[in-house]
Amino acid sequence: MIKDKKVVVVLPAYNAAQTLEKTYREIDFSIVDDVVLVDDASKDNTAELGRQLGIKHIIVHEKNKGYGGNQKSCYNKALEIGADIVIMLHPDYQYTPLLIPAMASIIANDLYPVVLGSRILGKGALKGGMPIYKYIFNRFLTFSQNLLIGQKLSEYHTGYRSFSKEVLTSINYNANNDDFVFDNEMLSQIFMAGFEIAEVTCPTKYFEEASSINFSRSLKYGRGVMRVSFQHFLHKKGIIKNKIYSK
Repeated sequence: MIKDKKVVVVLPAYNAAQTLEKTYREIDFSIVDDVVLVDDASKDNTAELGRQLGIKHIIVHEKNKGYGGNQKSCYNKALEIGADIVIMLHPDYQYTPLLIPAMASIIANDLYPVVLGSRILGKGALKGGMPIYKYIFNRFLTFSQNLLIGQKLSEYHTGYRSFSKEVLTSINYNANNDDFVFDNEMLSQIFMAGFEIAEVTCPTKYFEEASSINFSRSLKYGRGVMRVSFQHFLHKKGIIKNKIYSK
């Protein structure tokens, strides 16, 4: 707890048995009150390992619901157990849990209601091993998104995110796509609702056990990102309304 606000870390997991414990052990439980693990029909023993680690709130999807579907279960459960601050941390150890106190503190002190861990601020992405095509793809998409949405984020594609309860209860994230484009729909909703977003520099690691989408999935994701950006622009201009912006 920080500033009398309950902090819940959510772990959207898929085949994360090799990295879950290392991730979990670095969570600062002096401020984190609860952890929610959502296992999206893993083929390994992710859920069983979570139980062994003592994670109380574990959800196991019988069928794979996708990255977005996993996050919906994460946030719904976090709100159900009374979270005031929710931090999404990938259990594949690609993002360091050591930034949790900083991200939670920004929200707890009412500086910003949303904080992203950015791989692009500084030199964390390439230094951490991000493939060059992903880096270029990231920069192109982010530039296009900032133009269409009217913001100045360093990147829209990080998987390290923290939210206040007010944000999560003000947007209709359950109406979003169940695939990876969920992340961009959620940021679009947040900006459309008038919330501001802070970013902190985040080192990242690319290694065999870390989750990552391949080139063909990246192309599909890119198309989805541009669709969301144009959708945001058209909705904001009042040209075409979209249901994901309804509360």
